[in-house]
Amino acid sequence: MSLLGGLGLAACSAHVPAQYEDQDDREHTDQSIGHAGSVPHLRAMVTRVLPHDRSSFTQGLELSGGTLYEGTGQYGRSVLRALDPDTGHVLGEERLPSALFGEGITVVGDRIWQITWQEGVALERDRESLRELRRVDYDGEGWGLCHDGSRLVMSDGSARLTFRDPATFAPTGSVDVTLEGRPVPELNELECVGGQVWANVWGSEQLVRIDPASGQVNMVVDASGLLPWTERSGTDVLNGIAAVPGTDEFLLTGKLWPHLYRVRFEPE
Repeated sequence: MSLLGGLGLAACSAHVPAQYEDQDDREHTDQSIGHAGSVPHLRAMVTRVLPHDRSSFTQGLELSGGTLYEGTGQYGRSVLRALDPDTGHVLGEERLPSALFGEGITVVGDRIWQITWQEGVALERDRESLRELRRVDYDGEGWGLCHDGSRLVMSDGSARLTFRDPATFAPTGSVDVTLEGRPVPELNELECVGGQVWANVWGSEQLVRIDPASGQVNMVVDASGLLPWTERSGTDVLNGIAAVPGTDEFLLTGKLWPHLYRVRFEPE
């Protein structure tokens, strides 16, 4: 199904539950960035609620060519899936060996890169079949991954982003991420769009937009309150951000969440 024929058009007429109309069900965790200086602070406003497999420990999310790709984690349960973004129907799936804990993913042409948490292994996959083509070793932990059109951008849970060659996965540079001069650690799932890098901040329900040239955070988004308290039992943190091509909207979800949220970012 094409993006415009499915997700895009359906979102225009989809009913948004009343609990999201003013979104006053807020949650601020101990990891909250807060309001700093002149950096714009926006809020995620829900335009549509979509299904999400609540058994998915979401680590990577990307929407490309009308297909939603999702990488999940946990030992013995990590998978890479291709999904229909409207229905959540699984179009294809490849499981990782039980010794690998899946983390971020990104599409690069006819390939998909998938990284692992502490195993130091990146898997290059065929985009069509999702099957593994080769493995590349790297140093340190793997958390998030995205492709900016010319290079890969990778997080490792620190305040640093590492740039990598999309063909070889070799590191080509790095940048330290700061907000008003202070490091922003716990950078997790990433999304490259419009020359900027969006990141989930682990342990919070906030997102940051990063200028990859300087490492400076130039926008903070409050995404708290998306998942109602009545549905939080057995769930984990917010994690997963995918830009909706051709729009200014995003898909957001969390680990073991029952919903995927299509949102736009608006001033608070």
